[in-house]
Amino acid sequence: QVQLVESGGGLVQAGDSLRLSCAASGRTFSTSGMAWFRQAPGKEREFVAGITWRNGNTYYADSVKGRFTISRDNAKNTLQMNSLTPEDTAVYYCAASSAYAVSRNQGHYNTWGQGTQVTVSS
Repeated sequence: QVQLVESGGGLVQAGDSLRLSCAASGRTFSTSGMAWFRQAPGKEREFVAGITWRNGNTYYADSVKGRFTISRDNAKNTLQMNSLTPEDTAVYYCAASSAYAVSRNQGHYNTWGQGTQVTVSS
């Protein structure tokens, strides 16, 4: 079982940057993939970025491609967010899957963090 804790959220202006971190503990050796999802008020939770734990292959939602970068280092996963816009405002959740190296389906992730708020003002 893996436990995840997100950090790094906050309030920024449009065009600014933030770096989110997801610290993993527990049986991290069983992790196949990790990802970030986000949920804005009144919206469905959506896939943002993912990374395979073994090879570090990355995947991005079209809406963040070219602006966000996901990476991993040991038991930590980082989401670098640049050129933020108000549309990026959401609660960001880190997720880990023991069965899927990469997936955009939230149901494929068996471990979730508590979320960190990102707010981008105009």
